[in-house]
Amino acid sequence: MRTLEQVQAACDIIRAHPERRHTLSVLAGRVGASPFHFQRTFTKLVGISPHAFAEACRLGQVKSALRKGERVTPAIYDAGYGSSSRLYERAGMTPATYRRGGLGAKIDFSVAKSPLGRLLVASTARGVCRVMIGDDDEAMERELRAEYPHAEIRRNDRLLSAQVRTLLEYLRGRSPHPDLPLDVRATAFQWKVWRQLRAIPYGETRTYQQVAREMGEPTAIRAVARACATNPVALLIPCHRVIRTDGSMGGYRWGIQRKEQLLAQENRQSKVHSPKP
Repeated sequence: MRTLEQVQAACDIIRAHPERRHTLSVLAGRVGASPFHFQRTFTKLVGISPHAFAEACRLGQVKSALRKGERVTPAIYDAGYGSSSRLYERAGMTPATYRRGGLGAKIDFSVAKSPLGRLLVASTARGVCRVMIGDDDEAMERELRAEYPHAEIRRNDRLLSAQVRTLLEYLRGRSPHPDLPLDVRATAFQWKVWRQLRAIPYGETRTYQQVAREMGEPTAIRAVARACATNPVALLIPCHRVIRTDGSMGGYRWGIQRKEQLLAQENRQSKVHSPKP
């Protein structure tokens, strides 16, 4: 069996039974490959490891079941998760938020003036689910409602005053490490990228290649770029710290000028916050 066929066969095995634990040795044995070389080949061709692919398939099974109206608990256990907390640990969001665009979720949001323009912060009871930067309050609110068309969404500036203040303090250079609880939905690979982004020190940048390499996924450069582009919580997951290999800004959902402003601010303030020799 050729290499590509082995990887395709392995993907089919995982998709057929995402609820099972597919160890690398067993999976490689079923397609006639050595575990070491199969791990490298799979990651190179698919963009993520067999383990991350299996995790994404399990999460996809839960989301599909919930969209079909199945009850939360059976959907969780049928996908192989031992508990709802285990699912939350992997997915970063409670099962209710996967239901038909946020059915059953209650989301509060606030909009404030910031050094980058208008700042929208949205949160569930569990954590921040959306941070947006723009020029038009109504346009950002429409985008939020389109993202969660069946959620109960309301503006509540008072309730979110602390979260907004935390981000404004960061944007003004007074607090280099904004730390707020998150409630965002993502695949296992997206979370892996986002955790790596949050590890980039304040005032520094990494290239897409460096992020991929530091994750242990050196060929997943395009997948890293996609994960950056789909980041739902600007600033809290600092995708603005990722640039191209040639030093150019690359893309940024909220505008290249804002990205340049953010990096310049962090570079200046990192010198202020650095310990004196």
